[in-house]
Amino acid sequence: MTQARMNHPVMVVPDAMKALQALGDLTKNGLPEKLLELVHLRASQINGCSACVDMHPKLAKNAGETDERLFAVAAWRETPYFSDGERAALALTEALTRLSDRADAVSDAVWSEADKNFDEAELAALILAIANINVWNRLNVAVRQPAGVWKG
Repeated sequence: MTQARMNHPVMVVPDAMKALQALGDLTKNGLPEKLLELVHLRASQINGCSACVDMHPKLAKNAGETDERLFAVAAWRETPYFSDGERAALALTEALTRLSDRADAVSDAVWSEADKNFDEAELAALILAIANINVWNRLNVAVRQPAGVWKG
C-alpha cells in the first residue's frame, strides 16, 4: 500500500477537520444522501482522488445505492440510470470541478437545469457539497492519501 507523504492536513490542524465536517453536515439538509454520494464520487473521479473514489461508493452502497448506477457514474450522460435532477447535479459537479476547462465555467444551460431541478436552498447545499468534496480531493491528492484506509 502507498504511504501518504505526510499526516493528513486535517489531522495536523484539527479545527480544519471540524470545519470541513461541519460544512459536510450542513449540505445533508434537504439533499438525499444517495445524490450527495454520486456527486462526491463524480468529483473524486475527475480529481483522481483514490481515497474518495474508494470511500464514496461504500457510503453510497450503505445509503442504498446500486452497483449498476455506481459503475455508470463516470458515463452518466450515456446511461439511462439517472433522473433529470441527478443529471443536473452531475453536470453542475463537473462544471464546478473543472472551472478552467471553459471560458464560461458554469454555462447558462448547466445552471438552468440545476435551477429547474432544485429549489434555492437545495441548490445552495449542492454547491457547498461540490465545493467541499473538491477541498477534500485536493487535500487527499496533495498528500497522496492512500485508498482503502477508510473502512465504511
